[in-house]
Amino acid sequence: MMVYDVIVVGSGGAGMMASITAARSGKKVLLLEKLPKLGTKLKATGGGRCNLTNTLANDLFMERFGRNGKFMMRALEELDSRALVEFFTELGVETHAPDGYHIFPVTHNAMTILNGLEEELGRLNVDVKCNEKVESLELSGENIAGVVTQNNNFIAKNVVIATGGLGYPQLGSEGDGYELSASVGHKVTDLHPAMMPLICKESWVENCRADTISKVKMKVNLKKAKNLNAYGDLIFTKNGIRGPVVLDFAREITPLISKYGEVPMLMNLTKGMNEDQILKHFKSRDEFTTLELVKTLLPEALSIELCKLADADISLNFSKLDGVVRDKLIKLLAWTPLTITGHEGFKMAMITRGGISLKEINSQTMQSKLIVGLYFCGEVMDLDGPCGGYNLQWSFASGYLAGQLL
Repeated sequence: MMVYDVIVVGSGGAGMMASITAARSGKKVLLLEKLPKLGTKLKATGGGRCNLTNTLANDLFMERFGRNGKFMMRALEELDSRALVEFFTELGVETHAPDGYHIFPVTHNAMTILNGLEEELGRLNVDVKCNEKVESLELSGENIAGVVTQNNNFIAKNVVIATGGLGYPQLGSEGDGYELSASVGHKVTDLHPAMMPLICKESWVENCRADTISKVKMKVNLKKAKNLNAYGDLIFTKNGIRGPVVLDFAREITPLISKYGEVPMLMNLTKGMNEDQILKHFKSRDEFTTLELVKTLLPEALSIELCKLADADISLNFSKLDGVVRDKLIKLLAWTPLTITGHEGFKMAMITRGGISLKEINSQTMQSKLIVGLYFCGEVMDLDGPCGGYNLQWSFASGYLAGQLL
């Protein structure tokens, strides 16, 4: 049996950061990864470009995670976006924010990040073992004592669970951390795929795939979820919707699909224009046909489909349409209905909604409140954010805090 001060399970951003932080304080660290190589999912982050973090202040950053966002306060105090940039600079990895918001390595290549982390693990003599899947946690009373893999037993008084969620199972995310945590008494909340395309009931979307619709506002048309909304660019697909606004909103929608079966949505596709503004815009261009009018606001394919939904003759002037049809078209342009019926599961999900209950984790240390010496970091916990570097910053910050083993 091999004895260590710290065993880290999982080699994503959170796990590598926890390993580096613990090793820098003089701990003898073992990093276990079930796949043949480290950081497989990290390499795919941000389409391979690796959006590390963003420039938001900590209070605004936490707000984007919703009601549980304050849980990360201590972790961000220890390693916020500026500190993360400095950390990578020390590793020889230069970063920049080309749009003033999203922070990337200057190479826009995730391998740059992974190589920097791997080199630091080597410099610190972290014992890295791949092809080692942890099958169980060893306890001594209410204290962690080590882990058992399919090949070995490893002893340590501190174990960090950094196994990620269920998204992209082809990259090794199979929910191991949930099973390990539950086996020692931790509660795992309901798990839902998030940050992914969505499938809808309406077939007309298939005809609108050529264009990106910018500045779309989406909201849920359910009384019990009326405050849920999102804003950003949208793309129609063969059977639904995708794009930044959809990736962000999916984390709110997938639990509702599980609960209600389908989720009615309303979309403002006209850059925030309301009914009165749209009508005024149309009246100022009375010489245009109805299709020409709608095309001043939307791409042609989408314009045609919305006119069809309103039963509007696209060849007639808007003023020549029946009053009921005019009213229906204006309402459709202000708020276009769409019914979300499903998704493609965790195979298309970038992150997981849900995880180990935060009530059972000390936010000041990332240590379990149930088992002494058991720590958590990253996506395995019940905390997820939108696109834009949020989840990776949280992974690094929580890994940094867990690695301190306070």
